[in-house]
Amino acid sequence: MSYLIKGAQLVGAEPADVRLADGRITEIGQLAAVPGETVVDAAGLVMLPGLVDIHTHLREPGGEDSETVLSGSKAAAAGGYTCVHAMANTNPVADTAGVVEQVWRLGKDAGYVDVRPVGAVSQGLMGEHLAELAAMARSAAQVRVFSDDGKCVHDPVLMRRALEYVKGIGGVIAQHAQEPRLTDGSQMHEGVVSSQLGLAGWPAVAEESIIARDVLLAEHVDSNLHVCHVSTAGSVEIIRWAKARGIKVTAEATPHHLLLTDEEARTYNPVFKVNPPLRAEEDVDALRAALADGTIDAVGTDHAPHPRESKDCEWAAAAFGMTGLETALPIVHQTMVETGRMTWSDVAEVLSYRPARIGRVATQGRPLAIGEPAHLTLFDPAARWEVAPESLYTASDNSPVRGREMHGRTVATFYGGRPTVLDSQVVEA
Repeated sequence: MSYLIKGAQLVGAEPADVRLADGRITEIGQLAAVPGETVVDAAGLVMLPGLVDIHTHLREPGGEDSETVLSGSKAAAAGGYTCVHAMANTNPVADTAGVVEQVWRLGKDAGYVDVRPVGAVSQGLMGEHLAELAAMARSAAQVRVFSDDGKCVHDPVLMRRALEYVKGIGGVIAQHAQEPRLTDGSQMHEGVVSSQLGLAGWPAVAEESIIARDVLLAEHVDSNLHVCHVSTAGSVEIIRWAKARGIKVTAEATPHHLLLTDEEARTYNPVFKVNPPLRAEEDVDALRAALADGTIDAVGTDHAPHPRESKDCEWAAAAFGMTGLETALPIVHQTMVETGRMTWSDVAEVLSYRPARIGRVATQGRPLAIGEPAHLTLFDPAARWEVAPESLYTASDNSPVRGREMHGRTVATFYGGRPTVLDSQVVEA
């Protein structure tokens, strides 16, 4: 089946018509519909390459009360994503070829997005012995990103060995930068607000010290390091220094760290409890500037669904984490495009092209050009909508922007030329 998308602004440029057939982009220009073709009225809509998330928690196997590969895939498609990297902190942990292949096949069966499993760095995320990195790389899932996310690879010897090992398989180590001894019992960002609320502070140096150590290790072994969910101004400066030195480091920021500050904790609402914590306003400003100038390469959602009972409790007992797949693009639009920091071309870089390169996914993050795979999304920047749990596809409702008005909404997502999301209002009768 073919689709003719009429009048879309390709990555924010002048409007054009785009034809999709046989899973690819076949024509671009001023086009007329052919018999039997579905026509999509995209006037006023921005067409972007399918979004790629380098950091998603789908919870399956073992955490199906929070999310499944199917529900998470639907949420991703609703947010404009055509590829997600599923983190390894499942139960059992994705530290063997068997588990990563299970996640990969569940993604194939769901059929909404390209699900790329992330393999654990250490066995059982225990930080003691390397997991089966080579076996996961050789598996059907072809794992290239390895991370103990949720936990830090805090042993420098193990981290060095992991960085050395992935060199031979063309992979990357994605580090959750958190010195555990500096954050034992921590509840939120260490600063004025934590002092006033009487909550144990989470110092910025706990993140920055690990990043500083790891960029030096990456330089020493000439390997690839990716820093997950950067949250402090100091971390930005270390990464900027490392890149200027030629170290092979990439980094991501989350939508919630681009939008929210530690002031949210004053409500004691556990939905705002996250790892790393929401930081001060000066950190948010530094993250936005770093994303705009390329110091931070990508936006990763760190979509972390939880069952209701894990958040519907007192702050100290609540789980860390927030959902984000369905609201990431509107938040980037609001914080970066509407503020003039980024163009739509820049958005395509941080939400599609670069995440695909970091994740070693050759078929995703491709330009909108004739002959390319038809992975794309249509976004309405003029739309306004209130985030409500019943309006989301994720199985969990721990969204930090629930009840807030979002600026812009995904209208359609095409995965391999097939619509996984398509608003009926834009389909011509």
